Amino acid sequence: MEIKQYIKDYTTLTKPKVNLLLVITALSAIFLASDSLPSISVLVAVIVGGTLASGGAGAINHSIDKDIDNTMKRTSKRPVAGERISKSNALLFGIVLNVASFIILTYLTNVLAALMAISGTLFYVIIYSIWLKKKTYHNIVIGGAAGCFPPLVGWSAVTGDLSLSAWYLFAIIFFWTPPHFWALAMLMKDDYSKANIPMLPSVVGIKATFKPMTLHTVTLILLTLVMTFVNSKLSYIYFFSCLTIGTYYLFLTYRLYKDYNRQNNLKIYKFSLLYMMLFSVIVIADSLL
Repeated sequence: MEIKQYIKDYTTLTKPKVNLLLVITALSAIFLASDSLPSISVLVAVIVGGTLASGGAGAINHSIDKDIDNTMKRTSKRPVAGERISKSNALLFGIVLNVASFIILTYLTNVLAALMAISGTLFYVIIYSIWLKKKTYHNIVIGGAAGCFPPLVGWSAVTGDLSLSAWYLFAIIFFWTPPHFWALAMLMKDDYSKANIPMLPSVVGIKATFKPMTLHTVTLILLTLVMTFVNSKLSYIYFFSCLTIGTYYLFLTYRLYKDYNRQNNLKIYKFSLLYMMLFSVIVIADSLL
């Protein structure tokens, strides 16, 4: 195999698009936790260490999910599923990345930040991938907490502890994850059914998914607004920006419910990704202002 293909495949193992979003949420916590501009060493440590940890978790997940990925059309060409990289090599690669992450975060920030990064990996691999994913349609509700750890990494890297604001960021991502993932699961409903993965739309149907989807979205919006009063650094700019993007998110959910089609489904899935990116940028911008 050509070296370019090796590089491409090993990069794919780290799930770079997911990785980018996780790092941005960690950065939002760094800026919110800092009294002034964050130090370069903390920024570098969290960006590099966070990327390695989440990338390592992705690689381990590829190793664990080979059989599932082979069954699903969307994932059948992944490096491990396509047998371009062995399960053992993907697993080893993921472990090495997490060890490197722990060392970097410990050396440049503190042990708590390093532990939070490793905790995210362990939660994703053990709680979600190994335990819940194949057993219950609550898999993403509980297992999705793995993606909530980056803000804890960013916050503890700055302060050495975890305050209420850090846990609010955790909770915001916790309630954002299910509706975001259910939108994808609606698009891939048949794929998940074929692979015997009990994602909510595959188990209860698309229409029945809208109630929990809406409840999570409303809770998400309320949490973002309440956070204005939890952290004194956040201003009315943050409040009204979150109200605007939250209202639009809710509108897209309602429109999908009233007129379910693939185009509307794809639009809300893409906006859910944009929503979390915008939320993180709003937190960073308002913290600086």
